[in-house]
Formats: sequence, C-alpha cells, structure tokens
Amino acid sequence: MTHPITPPPELVQRLLARFHTGDTLEATWAMAAQWGADQELEACVGWLGRIGYFDSAHDLRAARRPKPPTLKEQALKTLQRLSKDGFPCNYQEDSDWDTIRRALEALPE
Repeated sequence: MTHPITPPPELVQRLLARFHTGDTLEATWAMAAQWGADQELEACVGWLGRIGYFDSAHDLRAARRPKPPTLKEQALKTLQRLSKDGFPCNYQEDSDWDTIRRALEALPE
C-alpha cells in the first residue's frame, strides 16, 4: 500500500516564492525533498510508536536526523585533536590544554 506525499498548497507557494526571489532551482528542489523525507520519517516514527516500539521510534529519529554538535562539543573535539600533536602551550605539570579542556567541560551545553 502506498501513501503519497503531497506538499500542502502553502508549502508549494513558499517554495515558488523562494525560487522567484533568487533561490536556485537546486535549493528549491532540495527544500521540497527535505520536506518529503521529513514526512516519511515522521510516518515511520509514528508507525513504530503505534505498534509499541517507542524506543526504536526515538532511536530512528535520532539516527536519521542527528543534531549538529554543540559549540562546546566542537571545541572539545578541536582541543583533543590539537593536544594529540603533543605541543602543549607550556611544560608545567598541568598544561594549558588541560586547563582549557576542563573549562570547556564545565560549561553547560
């Protein structure tokens, strides 16, 4: 059984307006495709929830639409990469890299 995904008239108008105000055809198509993919994902998530697979539904959404890393996560990853090079800012027992790392880890997300 198929379930057609038809964009609502408001979305069609918004896409046309974006295209006519300077968005490229590719950007307009990408936005339409993203909308369709989001509709399909939500249908799958809803179906999993209805048959009792609530954790799987949550996991599916998280896997298919991961959140971008926070600025804190990006900074920690960058710091980890830089500190692997083995060039700390100073040679004290507690390096500058460790001080920066601890400060970043203490920040809320």
